[in-house]
Amino acid sequence: MTIRTSAPRESSTTAGALTRRTAIMGAAGVGALGTGLLLTPSAQAQTTQQAAPALVRAAAGRTLKRGMSGGDVKGMQAKLYSLHYWMPGVDGVFGYGTLQAVWAFQKAQGLARTGVWGPAEQAVVGKAKTPAVRHKGSYRIEVDKSRQLLLVGWGGSTARWVFNTSTGANKRFYAWGRWYSGSTPTGTWKIYRRNTSGWVTGALGSMYKPYYVVGGIAIHGSADIPAYNASHGCCRLLPAAQDFLIRSNILYPSRIVSIY
Repeated sequence: MTIRTSAPRESSTTAGALTRRTAIMGAAGVGALGTGLLLTPSAQAQTTQQAAPALVRAAAGRTLKRGMSGGDVKGMQAKLYSLHYWMPGVDGVFGYGTLQAVWAFQKAQGLARTGVWGPAEQAVVGKAKTPAVRHKGSYRIEVDKSRQLLLVGWGGSTARWVFNTSTGANKRFYAWGRWYSGSTPTGTWKIYRRNTSGWVTGALGSMYKPYYVVGGIAIHGSADIPAYNASHGCCRLLPAAQDFLIRSNILYPSRIVSIY
């Protein structure tokens, strides 16, 4: 397998589909996990960290937001990618996937979840570190409900990937003849069921390739992943992120998932 050293392009990737080639672009190091390969941004980190001072100076010239493009957007993307914040591509286009990474960064840093890359973000990005996982050394997916982040970890305390997610809104709803709390349960489980056929539409809406953790609670792709908890209890991700996790065998039957 040939692994390219350039980062993926967001503009060439739709929200619902991510090719294997695009998923592995930018990953010069791989780690074995289960029966597949896990892709890490460690190689990019070395390159992009060297460019970080220039990035901060360039980004300080203007506030970046969704719909914008340019070299400073690409620099911002590269820096976030080097810190292991996943996005569909590093191409200088501030799309919905980049917005997800910006939200994740803001959540991890305790900043306002504006989705805008402004003075507050520029002031801290130079010294920012990749978020830590709670379960050090073990192969698992973690969902941090307080920060609304999904983290992937193995072989150490630093997250290998960080995603924006949206969990249960804690609003009661009625379905299938009974009431539900609308909350995402806390605990540790193993993925026990999956549906990889694409979009699945049910009484509560549509899910993209759901991987079930406990009961009807799943990690799944969604067209709407806000910066706050808004689901019926599931953990939402960008569809392209769901594809990436599946292709990388991070989302995999019997994979441990800890929700806290």
